Amino acid sequence: MGQLRAFKNLTIDWEMTPEDAVAIYLEWGNNGYRGGYQYAVRGKEDFSHYFVINTWDEHPTATLVYRNSDGAEDLAVLALPDPLANTFLKAVHNHKGIYPVSADVRKWLERELYN
Repeated sequence: MGQLRAFKNLTIDWEMTPEDAVAIYLEWGNNGYRGGYQYAVRGKEDFSHYFVINTWDEHPTATLVYRNSDGAEDLAVLALPDPLANTFLKAVHNHKGIYPVSADVRKWLERELYN
């Protein structure tokens, strides 16, 4: 608990998905391929902080990511509480992958960041 409080002053892009991050910063010309992002990355000074949910391991984790056009850095990794992990896994049919944050995970992360 409290690990995220060190990052409470960061601006978190709660709408950023793993797919959007790749499209905007790396692969497809940083143009918001789904039309959700209206800016283009101009250089390394453009960056985002966002969360992803990783279900590749036994227990799902939430990762706070810093990304710019050079790549990504994981700033913090937290195991989801068991009830939240179970709900999330059920929602993704227990598939392995990297997912955007769900509404209930976001609420939990916001409590961890700001309380």
